[in-house]
Amino acid sequence: MSQIPIAYIDIRFFAHATEDVDKVVEAVQHVLPSNHMEDIAFNKSNLRGHYGNPITLFEAKIKNKETIRALVDNLSSHLSELDKETLSREIRLHVEKGSLYVRLDKQAALQGKLKLCTSDPIRIRIRFRKRKIEDIVKTCQELGMLV
Repeated sequence: MSQIPIAYIDIRFFAHATEDVDKVVEAVQHVLPSNHMEDIAFNKSNLRGHYGNPITLFEAKIKNKETIRALVDNLSSHLSELDKETLSREIRLHVEKGSLYVRLDKQAALQGKLKLCTSDPIRIRIRFRKRKIEDIVKTCQELGMLV
């Protein structure tokens, strides 16, 4: 697959007042391909939680083909077989309007492991060039993200 069928990848995550921002950023860096770190720039927004607590939102959009390929390769090689099976089985819950949504555990990422989770995740949106779920599943299988 010479031409990667992905238009872009969005990454979003929050650093809550109870968290060490540097550790949260470090966790996300374990998800990103180390040889493309300088290609990924996060925008920071300061938000307020329901009770007025400070929350920092980090967002980045990756459009560079080499960086996209490296990030997908990193996800494919570091997700466990169990997580790939779960993603395969629940794929319809993770795909919407041509995008695959993957949520990764911040705590596991801090330890260098990529693991699916649902609460307070590192959110990754992979926007494919084709919108049909069948095409997305096939591409994800070819890229090694699904079993």
